[in-house]
Amino acid sequence: MNSEAGEQVAGSRTGTAGEVFRAFLKLGLTAFGGPIAHLGYFRDEFVTRRRWIDEKGYADLVALCQFLPGPASSQVGFAIGLLRAGPLGAAAAWSAFTLPSALLLFLFASGTAAFDNPVADGLLHGLKLCAVAVVAQAVWGMARTLTPDRPRAGIALAALFLVTFGGAFGQILAIALGGLSGLALCRGAVAEPAKSLSFSLPRSFGLGCLIAFFILLFGLPLLAATLDLQGLRLFDSFYRSGALVFGGGHVVLPLLEAEVVQPGWVSQNTFLAGYGLAQAMPGPLFTFSAYLGAAVVPAPNGMLGATIALAGIFLPGFLLLLAALPFWNGLSGNPAAQAAMRGANAAVVGILGAALYDPVWTGAILTPADFALAFAGFLLLTVWKTPPWTVVLVIVAGALILRAV
Repeated sequence: MNSEAGEQVAGSRTGTAGEVFRAFLKLGLTAFGGPIAHLGYFRDEFVTRRRWIDEKGYADLVALCQFLPGPASSQVGFAIGLLRAGPLGAAAAWSAFTLPSALLLFLFASGTAAFDNPVADGLLHGLKLCAVAVVAQAVWGMARTLTPDRPRAGIALAALFLVTFGGAFGQILAIALGGLSGLALCRGAVAEPAKSLSFSLPRSFGLGCLIAFFILLFGLPLLAATLDLQGLRLFDSFYRSGALVFGGGHVVLPLLEAEVVQPGWVSQNTFLAGYGLAQAMPGPLFTFSAYLGAAVVPAPNGMLGATIALAGIFLPGFLLLLAALPFWNGLSGNPAAQAAMRGANAAVVGILGAALYDPVWTGAILTPADFALAFAGFLLLTVWKTPPWTVVLVIVAGALILRAV
């Protein structure tokens, strides 16, 4: 048994930030496979091996982070770090899990200007085909889980039409109407409320974080328009994207596309190539923001742009997590809250379905061979359960071969 196995379980701050950083750095370098896989890695590392949290507490924590907008696996990691070593532990967990892939994506974005040759063109096109396969898998899996009945399938379909014809405004409207529709159409059995999480956070602190979340959500656009600062506009765009992500990291794709491609800050080719590359990275998919922040024009870009984008997209999810922790036991058992979340999650399926067509499909599928490669990647992911990084290598290799012949 690991030497740490006998330490006190769940809820007591018995560790150090350095210990948390080392544990999460290993995961940040090796945790491939997306948020569901990350949650499996976390359970093995922190429930089974290190025993920093017990099984019931971990299940409650996962339920909470699935309930909130934001990157669920990063929120779970942040909370485990908070349990283990307080605020410094939370910061250590996030930085160790996030920075390895963020730095790799930043380096790739910094070198894209040199990618102006047939081999590089084939590589970038292959990465865009990877995005088709990965997003199609996400739509398929989420539809099976989040739209299991006619009311929720109807909500998803309505959301798809709203996004197709309403753009960025349609995305926000789809989530809002999905939640309201859920209140009327998606009431069902109430899940057991969480009772085993023990965070030493006063309710006043939670309310303060919630107020800060809304002040930034509604105040940043006004401030950016008043001060006319591109750095502030960049932070606002990524903050709003992070604040509206329900249902997993892939849902951020249409939100970010609306924020950085439609205004002309990043080309669609650059956007899709980076998204495809992000599938081959360990750690959270939200580190795609570091790539975009480094690649945007006008300045700030490079390292400063990557830092602004990364901070902006993660901050709202963490503010909401800290706001919810003191109130979660009561909120998780509320029938109305659960019904609204069912409707919002169904709307997410429609939003992601619209993004699968435009920009993902339209930007990548140009020939029958492209379709065959993307479909092969989809089957590798869904039928053979191949790790995403392996699928990236296979599709990119196929695209390079097709370019050569």
